Amino acid sequence: MATDDAEYRAGVGMMLLNRKGEVLVARRTDVPGDAWQMPQGGIDEGEEPRMAALRELKEEIGTDRAVIVAESKGWLRYDLPADVIATARHPLKRGQRQKWFVMRFTGEDADINLETERPEFDAWKWVPVEELPALIVSFKRQLYIDVLAEFSEAALGWNGRLNELMADPIVRMRMAADSVTENELFDLLGRVARNLRGGSQ
Repeated sequence: MATDDAEYRAGVGMMLLNRKGEVLVARRTDVPGDAWQMPQGGIDEGEEPRMAALRELKEEIGTDRAVIVAESKGWLRYDLPADVIATARHPLKRGQRQKWFVMRFTGEDADINLETERPEFDAWKWVPVEELPALIVSFKRQLYIDVLAEFSEAALGWNGRLNELMADPIVRMRMAADSVTENELFDLLGRVARNLRGGSQ
């Protein structure tokens, strides 16, 4: 473990993708202007990052109807600006070190509810992945670029191939004949892909 890990709060970030391959972003309530970001949050003491990611997703957008399809190989970091640290009401660490997860959303838009116990966002939308760096605040921009660079093929490409498969009429007919739902097929193919990569769920 690096000697300066204690200076960074451990957390998770979630890239939630819909069936079109778009990513969910939400607008923060505590930052002036249009401050959009993907959901993220801290890891509780003794909590595994994967469990933290699903917990934080539900706490922030009101649903955890999602399956994890990829995880960052290491921890990604960003530093907070000095003025943010200086004006914070509570002591802040230097920044955050985060495990990032790509998730496929298995619910419906109606499942997303920002009126949670402790609301952090006041609006949300699906956007093309390539728009992420332009939406995010400047001090997190490099982090988002790093996330996109790592996940571009491992997760986003896989998601696109799944969508192409689901559009095949023969696949759709076989699903109907075998009473297989879309979510069941996505989950099955996701497990196969993780096994081929030597991963686990």
